[in-house]
Amino acid sequence: MTIDVTHLHLLLNHFPTIGFIIGLALFVAALVVKSEDIWEASLVVLVGIALLTLPTYVTGNAADMALDEAGGMTELTRSIINTHEGGAFAALILIELTGLLAWLALWRHRRGTGRSDGLTWSILGIGVVALGVVARAANIGGEIGHEEIRTGVEPQFLGPLGRTVGDFVRDNPFAWIASETLHFIGLSLLLGTVLLLALRMLGVLKGMSAHAIDRLMPWGMLGFAINTMTGMLFFAAASGQYTDSAAFYYKIGCVVLAGAFTLYFTVDRRWVVAPDEEASGLAKAMSVGTLVFWVGVLFWGSMLPFIGTAF
Repeated sequence: MTIDVTHLHLLLNHFPTIGFIIGLALFVAALVVKSEDIWEASLVVLVGIALLTLPTYVTGNAADMALDEAGGMTELTRSIINTHEGGAFAALILIELTGLLAWLALWRHRRGTGRSDGLTWSILGIGVVALGVVARAANIGGEIGHEEIRTGVEPQFLGPLGRTVGDFVRDNPFAWIASETLHFIGLSLLLGTVLLLALRMLGVLKGMSAHAIDRLMPWGMLGFAINTMTGMLFFAAASGQYTDSAAFYYKIGCVVLAGAFTLYFTVDRRWVVAPDEEASGLAKAMSVGTLVFWVGVLFWGSMLPFIGTAF
């Protein structure tokens, strides 16, 4: 495998921290100056950070394994890593929830349904908590490679939360089976919406109103949220199966790119055309890209038992 996942983690871990600070600061600034443009930009940033947090989290486990293989790890270093991982898992959950709410706010904004105060304050409240958790997790993470900033005392923060949750899923067959069932339900919601959208944009279902497909988009996003949640549960339960698999990293890469392409249909209003109206060239291109990367997610997911050590 040619990807140096440890270095990739060190590169990506700036996005859930600095990137999230920028997104949240823009969100607060938009509320203060009452700017719709800044508000929309802040939501796009928050959704983008939520997507990038996925590869950031999963590459952290590979970095952990690399340190184990290098040897010479002290008991204090191991404790710091476990605590960092627990904080990172909590930050992942909160950032993904913030990104989901930000996407919903973007979708409502494009449809012209107005800004929801409840949704706005939920994004702000959960975002502030997420920022506190990710900042603490990042600070603890810095102690792993910088002994000069250690206090010599084991950090106390959530403990190995991800491993605790993963152990529960792994050791309880019902939890794993339920997660698998939810994963396929989420996949059906997501790909059903994406396929309808792509077929309409490409003119195969030209008689269908794009407005009808637009109303289905929250169901597709619900499917994405379910798949993200259950996928991270699988990873937490058996991370060793995935960290050495090239197919897994290609799958995560396709998830991020597919989510980025799908974001276009959340922001741009021009693709929502009437029945028998031709979609724009840009909408067609974005729909093809969206479909290609989601098919990539399916392909690399199906390759997990054959490439690497998964299953």
